[in-house]
Amino acid sequence: MYSVTVRRSFIAQHFLTVPDPGPEGELHSHRFDVELRFEGPTLSEYGYLVDIDDVKAALSPVVERYRDATLNDLPEFEEENPSVERLARVLCEAVVDEATLDGPERVRVTAWEDEEAAAAYETAL
Repeated sequence: MYSVTVRRSFIAQHFLTVPDPGPEGELHSHRFDVELRFEGPTLSEYGYLVDIDDVKAALSPVVERYRDATLNDLPEFEEENPSVERLARVLCEAVVDEATLDGPERVRVTAWEDEEAAAAYETAL
């Protein structure tokens, strides 16, 4: 199985909306590091699983949507707690919608909210 990973970072704010969130219930920022990992068994005629430049181009508007935003204020989080798990899913779905992905069979998005904690979302393509 081949894999290709593309990374990007951005800063966004959020506050958790669960019962007794502690300090995470206050508006705060994270430097999110996002990794997109594509996997598939075959390469294109040019030796690519995905075109990295195409993935970067698809990822750019997605990252810009969330850069410096308060996640709670965005429609995709209005009715959901803006956890890092949900952020990983939202980012994955947005990139899949933006990118041209003919080769890979799976994509996994991992969103790191700090150096110690991350959540991931994976889907078949």
